[in-house]
Amino acid sequence: MVRCAVLPPCSPRPRACRSRPGASVILLAVASTIGAARRREEWDLPEAATRVLLASAAEHVLPAVAAVARAVGLSTFAAPGLLDLADEHDGLAVELFFDRISRALTGAEADAVRVATDPANEYTALVRALLTAPTLAQELARRGVTAEVGVLAEAELWSAYQPVVDLAGRSVVAYEALLRGDSDGRAVDGGDLFFVADSAGWLPRLDRVGRECAIAGAAGWLGDADLFVNTHPTSVLRPDADLDSTEQAVALAGLHPGQLVLEVGERAAVADRGHLLAVLESYRARGWRVALDEVAAGWSSASLLDVVRPEVVKLGRPLVAALPDDGARAVVRTVAAHAHRLGAVVVAEGVEDERAAEEVTALGADLAQGWLFGRPEAPAVAPAAEVSPDPTP
Repeated sequence: MVRCAVLPPCSPRPRACRSRPGASVILLAVASTIGAARRREEWDLPEAATRVLLASAAEHVLPAVAAVARAVGLSTFAAPGLLDLADEHDGLAVELFFDRISRALTGAEADAVRVATDPANEYTALVRALLTAPTLAQELARRGVTAEVGVLAEAELWSAYQPVVDLAGRSVVAYEALLRGDSDGRAVDGGDLFFVADSAGWLPRLDRVGRECAIAGAAGWLGDADLFVNTHPTSVLRPDADLDSTEQAVALAGLHPGQLVLEVGERAAVADRGHLLAVLESYRARGWRVALDEVAAGWSSASLLDVVRPEVVKLGRPLVAALPDDGARAVVRTVAAHAHRLGAVVVAEGVEDERAAEEVTALGADLAQGWLFGRPEAPAVAPAAEVSPDPTP
């Protein structure tokens, strides 16, 4: 099995990691295939703090925060839009503060507050830190208060691959890479990993690592098949810069750019169409293709097909599972016809038996994936040699 991340031991409880000065969790990500170097990533976990500065434009939030701070024994100084907290008890009151504030504020209120902890001695340095500081919601997640950050921070990450077959000849033409993790001896699926990363403000980094895990793990055995990789367009902030490492991973793995098909979920695509189209343009400029995932029913799907104009359209599992319901049949037939008019290939997900395979074939699907054709598995490839270069800043 090719592992795309190897982490040093850390306490099963993320808070224990904070007790070490300068604590951070190191992620070693595979850069290419067998014998290739690995790249380091750092997930910065917050340390025990004795000083906290909070800023918010929401006028009602900081007074509520100050009330909690005073209740746990913190010294408070307030200015318009700012709240400065100091702990005279070696950080114990700050820990209690973060625990209680997670229950005192709503998620929306926590998202409206920026927080910086234990900066340089100068107050101005603390204020400057707020410019790039995480939100209070992200800080709480990173401290393990509102999300099990150890699931991500202590996980060994890798990709499993599920075959995608041609329905006409039943030959394997592609594989979908699915991010997996091993954390403290238990398996963690990609959904949990991305939930924690999103909560802690690390989604862009995990999305990049996931793409490169999938590409590196497929080197040496993929052959001419295509590689489907899930991605979150909102995690690509500046396409020209953020996608360079993925482009390098494709080259190092010896894959043709046209083999890479990046899957964009329908729900994610609806969020910000302007940004989405800029990201998709950058994908295609590099020779990659685009799949619209989780396509189901409704006007939004038809509208997205026309806007995104994907090379691949993937019918969502719930829609396929609803067959042979007459309504589901009508939707599949309509979506498949629309996709074919755009020149796209149609993939049916969640095909578990022959009846479903015959059904989606008759309704216009070209390819399919599901337990009928194979479950997600790690490739049987020898692990890569480990190299430890200087950490990436």
